[in-house]
Amino acid sequence: MYIPPAFRDDDKECLRATIRAALLANFVTVTAEGPLATPLPLFLDENEGEHGVIYGHLAKANPQCRVPPLGDGLAIFMGPDAYVTPAWYATKRETGKVVPTWNYVAVHAYGPVEFFEDAGRLLDVVNRLTDHHEGERASPWAVSDAPPDFVQAQLRRIVGLRMPITRLEGKRKMSQNRNAADRAGVAAGLAASERASDRDVAALIPK
Repeated sequence: MYIPPAFRDDDKECLRATIRAALLANFVTVTAEGPLATPLPLFLDENEGEHGVIYGHLAKANPQCRVPPLGDGLAIFMGPDAYVTPAWYATKRETGKVVPTWNYVAVHAYGPVEFFEDAGRLLDVVNRLTDHHEGERASPWAVSDAPPDFVQAQLRRIVGLRMPITRLEGKRKMSQNRNAADRAGVAAGLAASERASDRDVAALIPK
């Protein structure tokens, strides 16, 4: 990921928070057949390794889990994002020398990829992933709510994914390269938007 110095985010807790908040990631591997990518719900186990371990699962029919990766895998996690119109910049009124851009938060996690089919490990991943997404619901659903034979049949149709993180890259592009007046204009414009992600970005723009 190209990261100009102004946008680099090296705060490990911020990076992990973005990973935790992402409901869907993109999992990418490079193979002899070319790059393969799958949108996946993934979760981070922060208690394993220096940077944590990414877990998830793919459908067994997915070619990505059958073609050996060449080198590390990549999991891409996106935070809030927003289009930025030049109309919000004070500089537009002063010089007119402005162009549109996009503000966003992104985290790239890299590491060796392990695919596995052990039923016990798969059940653990499915339980933890389900708990991660159901935990805040008033009446959370649990894997154990389904009949055991049905669960076992479903487990036979998936392949587990484990990726210990060896490298993390974070980018937080929030108009840091603009002057204070331009940043204030962007923040005000986004804060007035009906789009929730726009308002989230507005709150992240430096004063």
